[in-house]
Amino acid sequence: MQLTNVFKKTKTVHNTRKTLQTIKQEKPEVPEGLLRKCNKCGAAIITDDVKENFYTCPKCEGYFRVHARRRIEMVADSNSFVSFDDDLVTKNPLNYPKYEDKIAEIQTRTSLQEAVITGSCQVEGNPAIIGVMDGRFLMASMGQVVGEKITRAAERATKENLPLILFACSGGARMQEGIVSLMQMTKTSAALKRHSDSGNLFISVLTDPTTGGVTASFAMLGDIILAEPGALIGFAGPRVIEQTIGQKLPKGFQRAEFLKEHGFVDKIVARPELKKTLAEILSLHSQTPATLPTAAPLESASEVKNEITGAWDRVLLSRMKDRPVGEDYLTHLFEDFTEFHGDRYYGDDEAIIGGVARFKGLPVTVIAQAKGKDTKENIRRNFGMPSPEGYRKALRLMKQAEKFGRPIICFVDTPGAFCGLEAEERGQGEAIARNLYEMSALKVPILSIVIGEGGSGGALAMATANEVWMLENAIYSILSPEGFASILWKDASLAKEAAEVMKLTAKDLLEMGIIEQVIEEPGHFTLQNLGVVTKQLEQGITRFLQDYQDLSGDEISERRYQRFREM
Repeated sequence: MQLTNVFKKTKTVHNTRKTLQTIKQEKPEVPEGLLRKCNKCGAAIITDDVKENFYTCPKCEGYFRVHARRRIEMVADSNSFVSFDDDLVTKNPLNYPKYEDKIAEIQTRTSLQEAVITGSCQVEGNPAIIGVMDGRFLMASMGQVVGEKITRAAERATKENLPLILFACSGGARMQEGIVSLMQMTKTSAALKRHSDSGNLFISVLTDPTTGGVTASFAMLGDIILAEPGALIGFAGPRVIEQTIGQKLPKGFQRAEFLKEHGFVDKIVARPELKKTLAEILSLHSQTPATLPTAAPLESASEVKNEITGAWDRVLLSRMKDRPVGEDYLTHLFEDFTEFHGDRYYGDDEAIIGGVARFKGLPVTVIAQAKGKDTKENIRRNFGMPSPEGYRKALRLMKQAEKFGRPIICFVDTPGAFCGLEAEERGQGEAIARNLYEMSALKVPILSIVIGEGGSGGALAMATANEVWMLENAIYSILSPEGFASILWKDASLAKEAAEVMKLTAKDLLEMGIIEQVIEEPGHFTLQNLGVVTKQLEQGITRFLQDYQDLSGDEISERRYQRFREM
């Protein structure tokens, strides 16, 4: 072989390259539709896994948007959904060019007549009227037909005395229909007002995205507002806000978690839990009356007590770190407790826990001032000192209880309302005054139980009740003994002496006619012997509810008025 031929490309090398190219071209392809890309994390995921996982990414748990019919399949009992108002025809009030063609094209592509499907269904046996928006249809914008279908759904729910569930998913008003679209905001809101005034339940479920005129009308008017994790919820879109204010928005702004933190969402519910949650809420608002068992005679605490000689001893006991707190009573006395959040104005104050539960089968609204059990939780709950939004949350839940005819049971345990700059800026005095004003006239029975400290107006804003009870070593006073001594004697160190003259113990207040009942405590009252107290409370609450169950709303309100009128 000549030396010049050593570095030439041979036929063998050429054929090898061709073979590699052929192998590459013949690589097996993934069947169409088997895989898709997560728009949250970018991972390749198997389509069937997504469907089985309630249309969420199995890797990052991000939520995919769901077609309306799929949504109905997820929450409605099998074969229970019956649609209505499918024959409504979308019009073109502005004569917008090619609007009819656009609607026809979308109808063909999605098999939908419009951006919302409405009908009746059952959710784990609970009947309801339901409406579900579908973002594939012009971003589920609210035109005249969408507004009309939602309005008719509300009117039918009113006529049939049924709860209404609406799943919002919308870009807002429909630009192609102009001012006619805008009018749907009032139309749907007015229909929901009539539905509410008839004493019926409206559950609004916010999904991604819920924006614009839908947010500013029916979507935010629910008695109970649920949201899916991470859903975009807001009036103005994020880009519009950024362009307007010239600033970058913080991470998580306008997401469901942001809305809950700021008091506008009752509960964030993961998609796999949504049907169960809806069923529980519907069941708790069922109009089927519950019958309470006969109240047993009140039992006393059976354990040996420590000798307590003075008021200051009881002050110290009321503040014991291992003393049961409000949340403990909710857990031990009630079943099916569902917590709701937010005041619908500003925030969700964790110093107050509230929601709906059952007491021996009877739906009740329960609200507790919460101190927490350790330092971390004490700080999160602000040591049981509510802010204005806490009192407004409590009042919102009380007004909701009145609407649905539920008794209200409050657990009072606060050194006093939070006194800070931000509390004053947000109207602490007005919030407390509003509670006293509204609670005085509520037409359902209210029972308040002081379980620890009952400090000043911060306690009274939860104790404007038909009856007020106290645990034996709880205290209830105009302010703390330290504050009393500081104001009258200019010396907070005289708190012990102040406690002796303030008449703040349960025994003192029973004798003065300020409270109706004292619940005995065991010695060194802790979570371990909480049952000794809750057994007495079960008997007492049963008797209280029986005493008021046959009274009219006006009679209940008048009794409460006269109770305070005579003090």
